[in-house]
Amino acid sequence: MFKSSRTTRSDEERDTGWDAWGTWSDCSRTCGGGASYSLRRCLNGGNCEGRNIRYRTCSNTDCPPESGDFRAQQCSAHNDIKYQGQTYEWIPVTYDPISPCALRCQARGKSLVVELAPKVLDGTRCKADSLDMCISGICQEVGCDRQLGSNAKEDNCGVCAGDGSTCRLVRGQALPHVSPEERRYTQA
Repeated sequence: MFKSSRTTRSDEERDTGWDAWGTWSDCSRTCGGGASYSLRRCLNGGNCEGRNIRYRTCSNTDCPPESGDFRAQQCSAHNDIKYQGQTYEWIPVTYDPISPCALRCQARGKSLVVELAPKVLDGTRCKADSLDMCISGICQEVGCDRQLGSNAKEDNCGVCAGDGSTCRLVRGQALPHVSPEERRYTQA
């Protein structure tokens, strides 16, 4: 579990005219990686340079498998709400490169695909095989260290921010404990 987090560039921008940063909000999720924010107030009547909000990652422990997919939970929350006079069982649409942070869902067993919300909840993964997360409707980069704005990647040995020196390639030998599909998701 990672307790410390890196924040976005907003805290590196000029601080002239700003009040101190406020306390961090509760995390948007209890597991699986979420976002927390801190606000500050402009003391110059609105003429401050920089941002009034900053974000960090939080709750980076994996969710138990039975908790299900976070995007799927958001889609299913609309199951009781009528859409064009009818209720549907909604399932998430696979990754949409144009709007990865919109809540696009499909009616189960139908071709009907609908944007049920312009933004998913903070902490929702931009796509299934990535740690990058949506914050305020924008896909933000998250490294393998689970830190916001980090570009840390796993090396060929599966070590986060490693240099590839902790393993060796063995040719002609099957490694039964790691399937090719699992290996694809654990290497950068």
